[in-house]
Amino acid sequence: MENLALKMVKTCCKVSLFIGVLLFFQVAYGQNQFEPLQQELKVAQKALGKNYVCMVYKDGKIAFKQEEGDLKTNTQIPIAGSSKWLTAALVMTFVDQGKLNLDDKVSMYLPIFATYGKAYITIRQCLSHLTGIQTPIGIGNVLQKNKFATLEEQVNAFASKREIQDNPGVAFRYSNIGCNIAARILEVISKKQFDQLMAERIFRPLNMRNSSFYSNIAVNPSDGAITTAADYMNFLAMLLNKGVFNNRRILSEKAIEEMEKPETNLSIIQYAPPFANGYNYGLGVWIIGSNTNGTTTAVASPGATGCYPWIDRCHQYAALIFEKNQNNEQMREPYANIKNTINQIFVENCNPSN
Repeated sequence: MENLALKMVKTCCKVSLFIGVLLFFQVAYGQNQFEPLQQELKVAQKALGKNYVCMVYKDGKIAFKQEEGDLKTNTQIPIAGSSKWLTAALVMTFVDQGKLNLDDKVSMYLPIFATYGKAYITIRQCLSHLTGIQTPIGIGNVLQKNKFATLEEQVNAFASKREIQDNPGVAFRYSNIGCNIAARILEVISKKQFDQLMAERIFRPLNMRNSSFYSNIAVNPSDGAITTAADYMNFLAMLLNKGVFNNRRILSEKAIEEMEKPETNLSIIQYAPPFANGYNYGLGVWIIGSNTNGTTTAVASPGATGCYPWIDRCHQYAALIFEKNQNNEQMREPYANIKNTINQIFVENCNPSN
C-alpha cells in the first residue's frame, strides 16, 4: 500500500509539473503574441500621453490589457461622443420590445416638432445625425456647456428655436441634437428619466457599476457619460457577442445589425469631426470598415476627450483606448496604427470577402 501511495504521489507531482510547464508556455505565448501591440503603443506614447489604458477582448475574455500612469481600467473618465453608442443601444431596447419603430416620426411622441414645422423627422434620422435641424459647426459646439435644466427643456428648444437647415435625411451634420431628441422620446414613452432608463436597461445588466449619465443640470445622452475602460468593455463584449452578456440577452441580433448598417453615403456628409473624415455613419456609431460586398466589418464611436472604442467583426475582437489627452481630433493616425497592429495579430480570423 505504501509503495502504491508513493507511486501516486510521484505521478501527481509529474502531472502538476507538466501542467505548470504548459501554463508557462501558454502565458509566454500570449505575451509574445501581443508584443507587436506593445511596441506600437510605445511608438504612440507621445500622442497617447503618460496616462492611458488599452484593452483587447477576444474569444470571451480580456486577451490584452495595458495600463499606463494614473489611468487604470477602473478609473472613471468622461467619454464625450462615445456616449452616443450607449444611447443608440438604449433606443434599440425599446425597438426590440416593439415600443417604438425607428421610422416613427418624432412628432408622434413630441408634438412640439409638428407645431414648429419639423413633423417629418424620424427617430432613425435622429440617431444618424440626419434631422436637418440647424447645427453649430465644430467640436467645440458639440462639447459646449449645457445651459438647460432638463432634457425636455433642451429638446423643446431644438424644436422651437432651431431652423430647418436641410430636409430630413438629406445632409449629415454631427451634433448632439438628434441623439438627445431620441432620448427624450424614451422618457415620454416610459415616463422615466433617461439616466434611470440607462441604468436599468444597459448599465446594470452589463455590470457597468462605475458608469453614469447623472448630471445636476440637463442630462446629455450624446456626450454626458462617465465610465471606466472595464465597464465600457462589457458593453463592447455584449455587442461583439451578438447582444448577449453573461448568458443574458440585452439586444437582439437584428438590433445590432441595424445599428451597424450605414445610414449615410459620403456625398451627404456636411460636417464630421476630423477623426471621422471619410467614414459613413450608422446609428450612434461610425462605420470604419467594410468588406468587398459592402457589409460592415468594423465600427467605432470615438469621443473627443480621449476615448476610442471599436469592434472588428472580421477579426472577431473588441478593443478600446482610454486616455487623458482631452482632445483626440488629431489622434486618427495613432489609433489606426494600433488597430492595424491588432488586426495583424488576429489576421488568420479575417476573410475580407465574408
